Amino acid sequence: MQFFDLISYPFFQNALLGSLFASIACGIIGSYIVIRRLVFISGGITHASLGGIGMGFYFGWNPILSAMIFSILSAFGIEWLSSRQGVREDSAIGSFWSLGMAIGIIFIYLKPGFAPNLSDYLFGNILTITRLDITYLAILSLVLILVFTLFGKQILFAAFDPDFAKTRGLPVNLIKYTMMMGIAITIVLSIRLVGIVLLMSILTVPQMTANLFTSNFVKMILLSILIGFLACIAGLFLSAVLDVPSGVFIIFTQIVVFLISRSLVRLVHKRQRKVLA
Repeated sequence: MQFFDLISYPFFQNALLGSLFASIACGIIGSYIVIRRLVFISGGITHASLGGIGMGFYFGWNPILSAMIFSILSAFGIEWLSSRQGVREDSAIGSFWSLGMAIGIIFIYLKPGFAPNLSDYLFGNILTITRLDITYLAILSLVLILVFTLFGKQILFAAFDPDFAKTRGLPVNLIKYTMMMGIAITIVLSIRLVGIVLLMSILTVPQMTANLFTSNFVKMILLSILIGFLACIAGLFLSAVLDVPSGVFIIFTQIVVFLISRSLVRLVHKRQRKVLA
């Protein structure tokens, strides 16, 4: 099947648009996650979102909306326990990670009748993404672009030197909780892309690849967006040709790109050391 033949299908056009806006949102938030070393926190929030999905199915709510609320509360809970209650951060993350998954599974099995199909939420299926999903991702991308354009320096000050930021009158705690909310919202709106199980990868792998080539935050964001989107296109096309799940192949493509890039960077550095020697 030719790539241009696939583009003619509306579902594939939706998948491309969803990939673009998800790459923008994940590129921005994921770069923040990587430089702040919050990968484990993002994993905890991601898996905790299953609790909201399970409650949504049980009570008849929109699963994405209930997952978003549950994820935001989990993110706030992790931040509150680790910063205010003296609980180790990894312990707080592990607690909410397990609690969310346990609640989700309980409510799913308590629902009368047949258990809902969770494969799209666990493993993703971007080919089923709707125009409404795309609209939400587009709005999120625009909000994140505006926030980091207007307040990027303040966010980075609060992240890396909170004491200095407080002396400058910056609301450090408000910034931290706002960023945690941004992480939670980005995670939930991207679930349809690759699913809960693999979502951590699109928030970290393109950003890690970009970080191999630059340490500048803005350049890292732009490069990770480009890498993420190109990997989505390649993953979508290859999954259609090979008839494998699209989300899995998107992650596989991103990791292959990271490994190749890392090998090339190490090779260049090794040659440079030999020249200098």
